[in-house]
Amino acid sequence: MKKVKYIALSLLAIGMLACENDLVEDLRDRNNTNDGPLPELTAGTADFSNYVAIGASFTAGFTDNALFIASQENSFPNIIASKFASAGGGTFTQPFMSDNFGGLAVGGLRITDPRLVFGGAGPVPLEAVIGPVTVSTDIALNNPTGPFNNLGIPGAKSFHLVAPGYGNLANFPAAANPYAVRVTGNSPNASILELAVAQNPTFFSISEVGGNDVLGYALSGGDGTNPITDTATFDASLNALVSGLTANGAKGVIGNLPNITSLSHFTTVPHNPIPLDAATAGFLNSTNAYGAYNAGVAQALAGLVQFGQITQEMADAELAKRTISFSAGEGNAVVIMDESLIDLTGLNPALISMRQATAEDLIVLPASSFIGTEAVPGNPQTVNGVAIPLEDKWVLTPEEQEEIAIATDAYNATISSVASANNLALVDLNSILQQASTTGINFDDYNLNTDLVFGGLVSLDGVHLTARGYALMANSFLQAIDSTYGSNFEASGNLAEAGDFPTNFSPLLQ
Repeated sequence: MKKVKYIALSLLAIGMLACENDLVEDLRDRNNTNDGPLPELTAGTADFSNYVAIGASFTAGFTDNALFIASQENSFPNIIASKFASAGGGTFTQPFMSDNFGGLAVGGLRITDPRLVFGGAGPVPLEAVIGPVTVSTDIALNNPTGPFNNLGIPGAKSFHLVAPGYGNLANFPAAANPYAVRVTGNSPNASILELAVAQNPTFFSISEVGGNDVLGYALSGGDGTNPITDTATFDASLNALVSGLTANGAKGVIGNLPNITSLSHFTTVPHNPIPLDAATAGFLNSTNAYGAYNAGVAQALAGLVQFGQITQEMADAELAKRTISFSAGEGNAVVIMDESLIDLTGLNPALISMRQATAEDLIVLPASSFIGTEAVPGNPQTVNGVAIPLEDKWVLTPEEQEEIAIATDAYNATISSVASANNLALVDLNSILQQASTTGINFDDYNLNTDLVFGGLVSLDGVHLTARGYALMANSFLQAIDSTYGSNFEASGNLAEAGDFPTNFSPLLQ
């Protein structure tokens, strides 16, 4: 059985990754055009002298499944701060990692791995290309000293940002985040919000707060190990953040949440990647395999109809969902577990809740290296995704996607309401990602979309942005600030330029 690959990649495309468009030069330098000189930059009613950014992984600059110096330099708040510097902005400090490998250690023990790189046929671990590396950023040995203007904490949920002790090494790993440990300095029990407020910011950004509250559930395939945060908890956390940051009159900008299931982590692996020869397909359809399961399901459903527990229409729909069939050739759908199906195990323990996936199901990116492997090595009758159904953690069913959408909509309603009540600039990141995942979104001479590796927007982990994606995000924040506070970053030519930011980092970057 062939393993599933991420995506068919050509040598031409590889070449495209290696170079940027050399023709993009000073696209906004209109001072020498017939349009006349650009207006002078103004801050409007905002004071950018002390800017603090609070959020999660996007705020930190996380990319390619890691945080490292180059990614932090291209974090969207750092890009924003570089533009603020021309409008009265002050120094913007970040808790820089120790190297460009990425990864974290505690007391010499590795706890997260180095970054991903492009391996010619998809994302691969850095060490698969350059060999073993030493992860030198150690949260027990070499944390930087603050205070830090960038308080982006990868992995943080909304309520984590207001929780005391979230950055206390003594609480790790049970109740502390290693990235939070790196920013608390001499105040290990201070919340991330308290660290921000202590700096008395004049301007702030809040981004992707609430993102991890649904992302954890999505990354785990909705299997229940990482539940969605209830709306009341999110609402209380967001209100606490905004109240604390605005208490001394600071102005700010907040981004809403995109529909995360349109990210390439959830859209790259097809639901039907299984190639079969005629003999294997015939065996799977026989009474020795799924033929017996199909017959048992039909019999059990008929019994439920006979005793009035379900209608014939319900039985027909359920049988159509659960009938498993394979054919010779490409394009066979994987078999998945689905807890939304009628539980028939009380009638027959062998009738577990499984079915073949459809185009409406989303297979998570790590499944690409799992589908087609053998649960029992050397036994072709134990192929994962074929003879053995994929567990819940590998798949987001339509019902689980709906749970994510409901929570995201509720969070966004709160974000919009809080932004309006506090006169904050609001960035519609949801619409931006929606456009990028459909038609693509133009950024100077580039069209960015959410395709893995070559879309230009989403990094190799399928969730976080590329440096160019973060530059696009920074511009959306600057444009929202212009609209709300009367600044003119866009009109004065002070937006980030796409050609200044890469979409991938070399494996040789150290």
